Amino acid sequence: MSKGVAMILVAIVTMSACSSGGESASSSTATTAEDSSAAAATWTVITPTQLEDMMAKQNVYLVNVHVPFEGQIAGTDAFIPYTDIAGRLDELPFAKQPVVIYCRSGNMSTEAAQAMVDAGAPQFYELGGGFYAWQDAGYPLQLEQS
Repeated sequence: MSKGVAMILVAIVTMSACSSGGESASSSTATTAEDSSAAAATWTVITPTQLEDMMAKQNVYLVNVHVPFEGQIAGTDAFIPYTDIAGRLDELPFAKQPVVIYCRSGNMSTEAAQAMVDAGAPQFYELGGGFYAWQDAGYPLQLEQS
């Protein structure tokens, strides 16, 4: 096999591994709010409408994990970068109120969710699709960090 062909094969294998890595890790642990068969799951992915309903009924602790800051949902309680959240679980009020993490599109929050599970976090929620989905559902976004 020539050196050029070997390099192409390595590049293809590398690209293939990078494109599928994030999906399989979160899909085996996360559940959607509609999936009642996964009671042992540590985090649940919710829709913008489900988050709005939750916020109307109870005090929800919202955590923006997106870096750099590009906006936030009104009422956000904390900004903790997705790369730092697993080491800062003691700052989150799991026992007192529902904790919901989100980012811009859902990628960083899914990485954060898996890191939280790996670090032993109790039940929490992730906003599926991030604040893009929140905006697409017609809810407002704040562009200034509070």
